[in-house]
Amino acid sequence: MKFSATTKRIGRISYSIIIALLIVGTIGISYTLYLLGTAFDTATLSSDKEQQTYVAKNDIPPFPVSVNSNRKTFIPDPSLEVFLDTQIASTRTDDAKISWWQKVEQVVLQSGLFQQLASVTSRVVVIWPGDRKEEIAERVGEILGWNKSERETFIQRMSEVSVIEEGTYLPGTYVVPINTKPEDIAYTISQQFQDEILTRYTPDVDALVPLADALTIASLLEREAYSFEHMQIISGVIWNRLFIDMPLQIDATLQYVRGSKPYEPWWPVPIPEDKYLQSPYNTYLNKGLPPAPIANPSIEAIVAALNPIVSDCLFYFHDDDGEIYCSTTYEEHVANLRAIFGQGR
Repeated sequence: MKFSATTKRIGRISYSIIIALLIVGTIGISYTLYLLGTAFDTATLSSDKEQQTYVAKNDIPPFPVSVNSNRKTFIPDPSLEVFLDTQIASTRTDDAKISWWQKVEQVVLQSGLFQQLASVTSRVVVIWPGDRKEEIAERVGEILGWNKSERETFIQRMSEVSVIEEGTYLPGTYVVPINTKPEDIAYTISQQFQDEILTRYTPDVDALVPLADALTIASLLEREAYSFEHMQIISGVIWNRLFIDMPLQIDATLQYVRGSKPYEPWWPVPIPEDKYLQSPYNTYLNKGLPPAPIANPSIEAIVAALNPIVSDCLFYFHDDDGEIYCSTTYEEHVANLRAIFGQGR
């Protein structure tokens, strides 16, 4: 390519970058006004510490549950649709495509400009569904200006105040003072988990599916699915495999194992060799659920874990457009892969 053509292309790229920055800036201002002017779900830092309880409040219905993990049966819960409509309708997504807007949100919310526009005395901290605890500590620390020691303290305090070490950093938006200490925001997040999850997870629900199992399955769904419906489909596959003592073979667990290494990104693209990684979280080598959640799930992921779409499917995959395909036999699974991706897969 000639130099002049290259120069023109660089000019076009630079112009595109400027336009993109202006768009992001506009979005940031608009989103700031949206955050401050609407009833966006937030948890505000509180100094009144209440002990965690395990009893549902009168005005918060318990989670519907359609699985009996002890008897290995499915019985659809008739309260599911009402729960979806009244409790999480505003947060559900039925779009199987990954939303580009959520990616823009992440960039905008991490921006110092956005944080300054939002408030000079507080900061907006967002925990995204599917993030692992170290990832959350990193992003929260960047916004609040924490050093490495403070980020480690945050994780430590979360493990002290939460019932499970991973899976209890409830996704959502948290508005906190600019100088918030790790222990204070750890308490706020744990209280939100108490209010939104534990109050709904009654002893009757826990008797059918233990909380730790529900959070673990929900964490897998958060990393594997693109929509609530897909979460329910994959939940059915996971339960089907658990009921027949078949390895789950979830790629997200391989990502978690590799992402735990300091030289890897949080969620590296898995490769075939990863199936042989020695770890209790490797669901290709080990049967049953991982020892703990691999990420922090949303309420809708927990609902999907407890209320799968019942089918005979044991295998699934996504195509390049995010559509899901499930099958009952490995032969059918391979045939679907070849039909979608060609003989080379």
